[in-house]
Amino acid sequence: MYLILLTGILIAVYLIVMNMPAFGTKPEGRRLERIRRSKLYRNGKFQNISHTPPVAEGYSTIKVTYDFILGKKHPLLKPLKSIPSIHTDLKKIRKDQDVFIWLGHSSYYLQTDGISFLVDPVLSEYGSPFKYFNKAFKGSDIFKPEDIPDLDYLVITHDHFDHLDYPTVKSIKDRTGMAIVPLGVGAHLERWGYREESLIEEEWGAQVLLKNNLKLTFTPARHFSGRKIKQNNTLWTSYVLETPTKKIFLGGDSGYDSHFEAIGREFGPFDYAVLENGQYDEAWRYIHALPEDVIQAALDLKAENIIPVHSSKFALALHPWNEPLQKITGLAKEKGLHILTPMIGEVLDMNSKHHQFREWWEE
Repeated sequence: MYLILLTGILIAVYLIVMNMPAFGTKPEGRRLERIRRSKLYRNGKFQNISHTPPVAEGYSTIKVTYDFILGKKHPLLKPLKSIPSIHTDLKKIRKDQDVFIWLGHSSYYLQTDGISFLVDPVLSEYGSPFKYFNKAFKGSDIFKPEDIPDLDYLVITHDHFDHLDYPTVKSIKDRTGMAIVPLGVGAHLERWGYREESLIEEEWGAQVLLKNNLKLTFTPARHFSGRKIKQNNTLWTSYVLETPTKKIFLGGDSGYDSHFEAIGREFGPFDYAVLENGQYDEAWRYIHALPEDVIQAALDLKAENIIPVHSSKFALALHPWNEPLQKITGLAKEKGLHILTPMIGEVLDMNSKHHQFREWWEE
């Protein structure tokens, strides 16, 4: 009797929690029909180009989970002092300035050719649906939703909580012209008050003409998706942004695969490639690239300048917080690549050919 009662209570709690706005909602109606017609959708879920197990060969899910939750943590898993950062006033940036401003983790403000973009904004204090879990490092959370100016485009690469943050996206709704999302993710935004006509929701291969003669192409990534137990019912993506003056690769979370070479062959060379470098592990290398994989991806893309993101705000893996930047800069020197490493909030002038940033993660 008590076991039945306890089971009923647990089920009720689960259903209540999963119905919270932060968890979004599943695709239905015409959106679900579009998903089922997609060539990327098979056996009830979206698929990667290559077979992509969540855990690499030689590792077990149980062991990986145990190490992550109960294993001994590195003393520098989190920084010992505040992360160096600069609070740039985004609302005072002139429209004729072409800039990249990293906001921490995978969030960044991009403005080029008179058009503004905000990519994967997570400007809450916590990178999770619950407070007091996955708290941002001190100094990395200096930007809040109210700091965001009126936007031409909000851009989302996939629907994981550390890339699509309900409080942030909800807060900036009335300052956002259009939202660009991979197929299925629009269901979350519509639940949060975005109008269907304000969404650009497509799958890999789709090309969209934006304001000022900019063109955006939805391109592959090797990852997964989902805000609830069911995974991969929404798509994940990277983007190629072509402007009258630049080519920029906007990479979402991705393990290394042949798609980088294919994108480089079709669209490269790139002036800038924003690549995820952080929150990795050997066991997860199919879905989160290791630093050496990021370097190879940059070579495949034929990128002149590489901007590494996905680090320095949350501890979502077991490596030291500053290891991603240490490794990527060291490997880049060996290959003669240009790695650009601004602090959170530091302005990167995208029209300059002479970028210099200090090694702030070593301070």
